[in-house]
Amino acid sequence: MQKDLQLWQFIRDRLAKNQEVMLLVVGESTGSSPGRQGYKMAVSAAGGLCGSIGGGVMEVELVEQASAILAGPRPIATGSLIEQVHRRNAEHASGMICSGQQTVILKELTPEDLQTVNIIYDALTGEGGYLLLFGSTYFSAGPDFCGTRRMDPDYSGRISFERHLDDFKYSEELNSPQRLFIIGGGHCALALSELMSRMDFQIHILDDRPELNTIEKNRFADRVTIVDSYHKIAEHIPPGDDVYVVVMTLGYLSDAVVIRKLIDHQVKYFGVLGSKAKMATLIKELSDEGLASDKLSRIRTPIGLPINSRTPEEIAVSIAAEIISVKNL
Repeated sequence: MQKDLQLWQFIRDRLAKNQEVMLLVVGESTGSSPGRQGYKMAVSAAGGLCGSIGGGVMEVELVEQASAILAGPRPIATGSLIEQVHRRNAEHASGMICSGQQTVILKELTPEDLQTVNIIYDALTGEGGYLLLFGSTYFSAGPDFCGTRRMDPDYSGRISFERHLDDFKYSEELNSPQRLFIIGGGHCALALSELMSRMDFQIHILDDRPELNTIEKNRFADRVTIVDSYHKIAEHIPPGDDVYVVVMTLGYLSDAVVIRKLIDHQVKYFGVLGSKAKMATLIKELSDEGLASDKLSRIRTPIGLPINSRTPEEIAVSIAAEIISVKNL
């Protein structure tokens, strides 16, 4: 499950029980700040916690401050925005020395916000197209205008934070996480699913074997699709710069089928599991069939960073590292 989905589930459950919740969001960050833009944490008036805004002493202090605010009627002394500078002797020093800086939003949510939180939760479990938008005096979510926003020349990404004198505006496109399609649901897919699920990727497993035990064990996948044939694999994978494809089917022939069907897909990452010898042979065969060399060169193979990985878990680490390096370019 995505981290954000867990957080909004936590908030939804508390608001449904008439408990107030303080939502902490990193509005912006610079340098080596441990909290990155969009990191979130929730503090319940009843004492529960969910999420993280970077950890360390600064998080502990903000949790204490949030709890104190929820416990009493007094207003936030420093307003809705908390500046944290991670350097010694700096104004607004956080107690950390990593030389970064972050602005944390404290937004108190009440049971009256439950309807909005339900919209957020439904958007995160649906097909997206929604926007979270809030400031110090409002908290809303609704149908996005993501397409329009992305055509704006000033578009700066799925998260936006703006200051307006003593107020602010935070907006975030909902349900636009990175999507990882793992074709083949074996042991390596299980290990990779577990690892990537911790990094807020939506995990989609596709296989043509309906009774595979590793698929039954895979509780980390957001969706599992049993396909009739890999010849129809393109029907299940959309193009997009938020789409990552990892091919690890049962064997050489099915890998070749998948490559042929997806070679024209424009995706962020396309990797195929296999030894150097196997993949060199496969790429040559596909080239001999007439597949363009510039398209074949986009395939990352052997997949993963070269760390001499052997076990499924080690292979998963090498693939995850390569995916992250591509995502963060």
